Amino acid sequence: MIVLLLRRVAQGVVIVWLVATLTFLLLHAAPGDPVSATLTDPLTPPAVREYWVHRLGLDLPLHQQYVHYLASVAGGGFGFSFPHHQPVSAVLAEALPNTLLLMGVAIAVAFSAGIVIGVVQARRKGKPVDWGLSVGSLFFYSMPDFWLALMMLLVFAYWLRLFPASGMFDPVMYGSMGPWARAGDRLWHLVLPAATLALLVTAAVARFQRSALLEVARADFTRTARAKGLDERSVVWRHSLRNALLPVITLLGLALPALLGGSVFVESVFSWPGMGTLTVNAISTRDYPLLTAVVIVTSVLVVLGNLIADFLYAWADPRVRLE
Repeated sequence: MIVLLLRRVAQGVVIVWLVATLTFLLLHAAPGDPVSATLTDPLTPPAVREYWVHRLGLDLPLHQQYVHYLASVAGGGFGFSFPHHQPVSAVLAEALPNTLLLMGVAIAVAFSAGIVIGVVQARRKGKPVDWGLSVGSLFFYSMPDFWLALMMLLVFAYWLRLFPASGMFDPVMYGSMGPWARAGDRLWHLVLPAATLALLVTAAVARFQRSALLEVARADFTRTARAKGLDERSVVWRHSLRNALLPVITLLGLALPALLGGSVFVESVFSWPGMGTLTVNAISTRDYPLLTAVVIVTSVLVVLGNLIADFLYAWADPRVRLE
């Protein structure tokens, strides 16, 4: 397992380096720059523009900018964000925990609910419950994330007024709340954006889990368990489910970067101060260092997702551990 871990880490470092290099080249090939996109006032003195161009190193040849950027990434700084007037690492330190909180809650809810729904559908194949859950899963699976976010906002925040429409906490009352009240307020603001992301992933997990369980139900060990007199609940939860988790584990490895991409729209709709909102603002201001850092973080999540999936494979299937 140690050799596998080291091999995966080495592969991950190479992948992240390739992604960072390609992103750096593509962003610098695009028209515009952070200074011209931020200093839009035509009365701004040329000397001010020249100072910031030189300060950010945009007047250097591209290969020198690339070397300086790699050195900054290796040191954990990711460069300087001109629109935010602070290092990119400081900007990420504010936004990344908020996105990880949103993604973590969404993943936990989505996979827990999706596995349970898939088991219920497989045990009641062809019955009205299976048909109804299949229609519901297909409905949410085919729905665009930004449209679902808008509908959740419209129904639950404006029509029913059950949840707040934006932000992470109440900007007026939060300062006067106690610790438990603050935690409850943050949880209340988390419900709608987390539920939006969770619904999208739950639909996919349920469909994968149902198909996997129906395939495992025809296996020899499942028929043997039934022949020994085990009840159906024990057969499904103790024997079939663990062997049917492999496709869902694969989906878990892909869920981290997928949720980060989906959070761009969801966070924008709900004004959640995370990586999604940060990315939208960085695109509009041509913030090269910040955009590259966001892509690097996404690639790191892809690598971590696949690494987690590999170890979960080994947990679920002893044959992988032997190999």
